[in-house]
Amino acid sequence: MSTFSIFDHPWALAVAIGLAVLFAFLAVHVQRARRRRLARLGTEPVVARLLPAGMRSSSGGWRAARLAAAGLLAGIAFAGPRWGRQATQVHMEGFDMVIAVDASLSMMATDVRPNRLELAKQEVRRLRALGVGARVGLIAFAGRSYILTPMTVDEGAVELFLDNLDPSIVGQAGSSLARAIRQGTDLLAATETGSGRALVVISDGEAFEPQPDVEEAGRRAREAGVALVTVGVGTPQGSTIPITLDNGERGLKTDENGSVVVSHYTPDLLRAAAEAANGTFIPAEQTDKAARVRAALSSVKAAKVISAAGAQGTPRFQWFLAPALLLLLLDSWLADRRRRRRGGQPAAAVPAAAAALLLACLLAPATARADDASDAAAAYKAKRYPEAVELYRRIVAGGDRSPRMVYNLATALLAADSTARAADLLEQVAKSPDPELRYRALFNLGLAQLKRGLVAPSPDSAGPALDAALEAYKQVLLLRSTDLDAKWNYELALRKKQSGGGGGGGGGGNDQSPQPKPDPNAPPKQPQPQPAGSVGQQRAEQILNSAARDERDVQARKQHEGQPVSPPGGKDW
Repeated sequence: MSTFSIFDHPWALAVAIGLAVLFAFLAVHVQRARRRRLARLGTEPVVARLLPAGMRSSSGGWRAARLAAAGLLAGIAFAGPRWGRQATQVHMEGFDMVIAVDASLSMMATDVRPNRLELAKQEVRRLRALGVGARVGLIAFAGRSYILTPMTVDEGAVELFLDNLDPSIVGQAGSSLARAIRQGTDLLAATETGSGRALVVISDGEAFEPQPDVEEAGRRAREAGVALVTVGVGTPQGSTIPITLDNGERGLKTDENGSVVVSHYTPDLLRAAAEAANGTFIPAEQTDKAARVRAALSSVKAAKVISAAGAQGTPRFQWFLAPALLLLLLDSWLADRRRRRRGGQPAAAVPAAAAALLLACLLAPATARADDASDAAAAYKAKRYPEAVELYRRIVAGGDRSPRMVYNLATALLAADSTARAADLLEQVAKSPDPELRYRALFNLGLAQLKRGLVAPSPDSAGPALDAALEAYKQVLLLRSTDLDAKWNYELALRKKQSGGGGGGGGGGNDQSPQPKPDPNAPPKQPQPQPAGSVGQQRAEQILNSAARDERDVQARKQHEGQPVSPPGGKDW
């Protein structure tokens, strides 16, 4: 880390030197002008005998030194020095909760409006609105399960991945309640917050697996201290499953014999899992399911949860600003004392007053900038993203075009769904020599392009954005080979490009429990000047291959005239 990297505005150090020279010049100029005026009264011995002692004393050299030091210190304060680390933490009270949502094809049945999956999403949103759980993890499951978000307090991240949840993000057809319960239990067991743990599984219950397997997963959750709540959606009468055919037309799901499939709500496995875990089963017929889940989890132990939200350099400008102001006050006091001794001559205090005024004018933009930055961060934390964008844009337009501030503006734009503008700015920041800032910019650049690809109206228009997302995440993995979020976002972009499906996520795997990674939607963070690991090109390609290996295997099995791979029994819904 270079010496200049501890300053927000290294260029202001030149201003500091200029202030020192300017203040010293003003002090010397005033002193010389005074001497010239006295010289017109007579020779120096005569003037010395005529003037009072207070007017004969001269402190021109010391005064120049005082004002020069004040200007130098003020300029350094304006440069924004930072050192040390200041951790940012979020304090909440509650318990850890994992929500597992069935994303199998049967959840697209329309026996409830608009369909089972959308109804499940609505219940998750209502559950979050009720304030259930301090930290939340999101799992999507069908024949296999994926961790879409690790345990997080960021509601924006959960909402983003929930919006993009559909059957295309799971790599294997069918339904496996046992896998989802096991993975949710593992994810909760990996956290050590001292709070209670809860697992909420929302499904139509139409899973084609032995009941003993589901019961065993429920008992495992009970032994791990996890409160299990299973929630049913759908109707016993059932419904057909609308799908998009290979020719792009809408049709109905058929089985291997060509018969139209009718999917039914089946509560048996959901009830069996809840009973094995000593948990709660909420039937599909019950209304206000979110409130019932909240009531079922009312006995779960709540505790204070502290979640790290990054770290930044501690501002130290006050260490320089305070001495500068003290020196100016000292100079004003000395000038005033000399004025009182000789009966008062206000001109003697003019340089100090002018220096103080100049200092105030120079510091005003820095103060305004600091206030705007604080307001912008507060607006982002409160999820007032358009306001945060406007404040950060004002700071950048005001002259602070440092990579960190541009990164903050781009992150706010990304949160406000201005993905195109955010991507342009992040591309600029990604060229920063700071490895930490470059890593963060590349990660968010990949996320911006991935979001653009997910909402594109056609595969052709999504292609360039997905290619850019893949390239950005490849660069991220060159910097951080162990970043699970980048691996899975790379995999999801690859799946979207290959299949034309939708989906987005921050992490996942088949019965894996990744540890939390940097949240791409977290509030703007200061760059952390810590070394970032790097790997060779061959090793990086191996990492990328391993990240997508499971998905390629699944896709290879699915590629049989466009039909997904079927679980045992041929039932792939």
